[in-house]
Amino acid sequence: MISKKVILTGNFGVGKTSLFNQFLYHRFSEKYITTIGVKVDKKVLEIEGTTLTMLIWDIAGEVSQDKVPNSYFLGASGVIYVGDLSRPTTFDNLEKDLEYLTRLQPGIAIKIVGNKKDLVSPEDIEAIESGLPRPLDAVTSAKTGEQVEEMFYAMGKELVSGVADVK
Repeated sequence: MISKKVILTGNFGVGKTSLFNQFLYHRFSEKYITTIGVKVDKKVLEIEGTTLTMLIWDIAGEVSQDKVPNSYFLGASGVIYVGDLSRPTTFDNLEKDLEYLTRLQPGIAIKIVGNKKDLVSPEDIEAIESGLPRPLDAVTSAKTGEQVEEMFYAMGKELVSGVADVK
């Protein structure tokens, strides 16, 4: 059995808490309530014969030296960077944020997620993705649950395989 810390991060209102709630509790709320500080919970997954306890941190705010204490990222093995597909500007700082994260936590596994798939067309998704520094790892809808479980399991698989061994 192994335990790994995974951080959900991204701009306000992109659906981090909704993804957290959908994955952990299979629920979605239309109400928007800003996360204050950090919310932490865990889920035990069976991946390729290994029991993984995924400690999921849902942090308020974005990946920036002046907005989120970098201590939140210390000890993390993975980061799920969430953007809102209906607000493409939520991906504007992606490249800078990825550089910051890999400098802060070398070897960390990072998944780039486009959330709110239910609000946009496939053409919109293609247009957004073409402007990103790297392709989206997952396109999700916290509202419908589409690809949420798969996205977290993909992160878990990467953590179990040892690709994301943080030094």
